[in-house]
Amino acid sequence: MWVPPEDHDPVILHAPTRKSIAVFGAVCAENGRLVTHHSKIFAADTFLEFLQRVVRHKKRAQKMVLVLDNARYHHAKAIQPWLKEHRKMLALDFLPPYSPELNPIERVWKMIRRLRIHNRYFAELNELMQTVSEQFAFWRKPNETLRRLCAII
Repeated sequence: MWVPPEDHDPVILHAPTRKSIAVFGAVCAENGRLVTHHSKIFAADTFLEFLQRVVRHKKRAQKMVLVLDNARYHHAKAIQPWLKEHRKMLALDFLPPYSPELNPIERVWKMIRRLRIHNRYFAELNELMQTVSEQFAFWRKPNETLRRLCAII
């Protein structure tokens, strides 16, 4: 913002904070169904909870493949026994470093930010969480918007 030199600088009120929310998410490229899991932090145990939630949404005769970045908690030793036990129904496919644009969920996060978060002030973290959760609820069922956004053609 430009202020003429003879005037005083404006005072802008804001709430400086380092608070954040952690949301795991997966989107089905076939039908656009979104599965999310809220957590306090990104860690191996919370990632395992997310994987357990994702597996509950699997179709019977199909194997799921999750496309992931190389976050440390995705490779944690703590989740390896569970992954080994469920390897017939779930596979993890890791992207090369520095290639988040290849992950379909990144497109969903970008759209969430554009539709619900950009240019908005949230006085409390709960307000942000409520806004994001409303959009997640809207996309919980299979939908054409996410299917087209994440389609691999």
